[in-house]
Amino acid sequence: MERVKKVKLYGSETSLFCVMVHHALKLKGVPYEYVEEDLQNKSESLLKLNPVHKMVPVLAVDGKPIAESLVILEFIEDTWKEPPLLPLHPYMRAKARFWAYFFYNKVQDD
Repeated sequence: MERVKKVKLYGSETSLFCVMVHHALKLKGVPYEYVEEDLQNKSESLLKLNPVHKMVPVLAVDGKPIAESLVILEFIEDTWKEPPLLPLHPYMRAKARFWAYFFYNKVQDD
């Protein structure tokens, strides 16, 4: 993959989905700019980057937007290999994914 030049995370401190993405970027050591969004008064930038759901988080990589926290986490893992977010053993990776989806669905339902 070509070298990434600029990474921006559009998020909200009140969103657990954004917190997951923030921590993944920190764990990977990815430098990025954070843009706090007012969820009651969303910016034009956010609406342009995520016109379908108009929600955070959105990760903009070299100006190209990626929406949905689980998709963003997969992108981060695919783009920055070290350190891995998931265990190397397939069974342990499956268990980690199970708990990630479990958490994601619980938070989404609340």
